[in-house]
Amino acid sequence: MDLGLRDIVAFVVGGTGLIGEATARLLQEEGATVVVGARSEDSLARVAGELGVETVVVDTAEQASVDAAVASVNERFGTIGVLVNTAAPSAQTLDPGRSSDPEQVVEGLQGKAMGYLRMTNAVLPQMREAGYGRVVQVNGQNMYVTGSITGTVRNAGVAIAAKALADQVAGTGVTINVVNPGPVREDASPRTERGVPGDSTPEQVATVVVLLCSRGVAAVSGEFVSVGHKLPGLVGY
Repeated sequence: MDLGLRDIVAFVVGGTGLIGEATARLLQEEGATVVVGARSEDSLARVAGELGVETVVVDTAEQASVDAAVASVNERFGTIGVLVNTAAPSAQTLDPGRSSDPEQVVEGLQGKAMGYLRMTNAVLPQMREAGYGRVVQVNGQNMYVTGSITGTVRNAGVAIAAKALADQVAGTGVTINVVNPGPVREDASPRTERGVPGDSTPEQVATVVVLLCSRGVAAVSGEFVSVGHKLPGLVGY
């Protein structure tokens, strides 16, 4: 199946992490011109060496860095047709003892939801002008549960912003969707291969992300897709 991604410029922000790297690899296999963005030059060098992708340094917490990275990609490769946002601190970095601490909640929003929003806002004008674009926000199933106020709020922020932006660009040829993985295991196991609720591999998440980047999903926007089976017992809309 041809996903229609050949020669499309795909910017994978956070592409040195497990899901980001798997996504970059699959996009490259589909013929896209893949650019990986991250803060660490060492991590970027590693991914460039392993995958042969292009790279750019970007810190999504800083608007100037975001603007400079997008400008660099445009100058070197042209209009960005695909943006995948997956640059955010892991949920494991959150202090459970500070779950309701307003400062940690704000830090969580800044580190994920606001970073995704900065990146998305930076590429939407060129996508709208081109009449084509795919944005996928890699989020998490914590948006559905209340175990951690910080975790829930930062993921809910990603989802709400994505839906609002998707509504704003409806009919322009641009789609914006959210992928919510459960726990991700680096290596496949009988559990992940059978689709046992909860677990998934980076490649399984990346497969869904790349499908949402394809030309054929023009009618799918503003949607939330769970990977690793939505949390058992939860009905979400």
